[in-house]
Amino acid sequence: MLFAVQLGGLLIYPFVEGRGAQRALFSAFGIIVLALVVLAVRASPGLTWVGLLLGVPACALLLIQAATGDDALLPYSSAFEAVLYFYAAGALIAYMLGDHQVTRDELFAVGATFTLVAWGFAYVYVVWQAIEPASFTAAIDPTGQRSWMELLFLSFTTLSSTGLSDVVPVQPFARSLVMIEQLAGVGYVAMVVSRLVGLTILRKA
Repeated sequence: MLFAVQLGGLLIYPFVEGRGAQRALFSAFGIIVLALVVLAVRASPGLTWVGLLLGVPACALLLIQAATGDDALLPYSSAFEAVLYFYAAGALIAYMLGDHQVTRDELFAVGATFTLVAWGFAYVYVVWQAIEPASFTAAIDPTGQRSWMELLFLSFTTLSSTGLSDVVPVQPFARSLVMIEQLAGVGYVAMVVSRLVGLTILRKA
């Protein structure tokens, strides 16, 4: 469910990212995803109370943003969301590594974990852009603030090592964050995906 909703979010976000009613819809969708992330933690070896400790403040901040239309709280809610997404990704990785048989759950968990990490880094970029506004540039409006979709696109292209993004980090620490995500993407494929592929081959043999 989490994986399906996150994939749907990639198609929905371009239409709900904005001001007014669009901002409210954007926040509402974010709350739905957060709830599913907490449920994913509950179904994994992760501690549910940690997920709630991170998810409840993030939801509260998203509700305030939806009600007021003010983006001033966005870096704070993004910080909570980033930590929650990384924690949930770690919990799902522990779930996958703890099982010695590949089932349908593990296969969906592979996709869900990848999107969780991509979302997590995108939120990290949102936070850092608020701290250092000129951290990222793009082919369109190079001096402007990068939108959520632009930063999410940067995160996905970085994590997947495709390198197709027209959004690039230009400040030193922003580049450091991107390099860490590149390492995370390579490590995820090498450690988690390759292990599940190996277990699948052994089961068929």
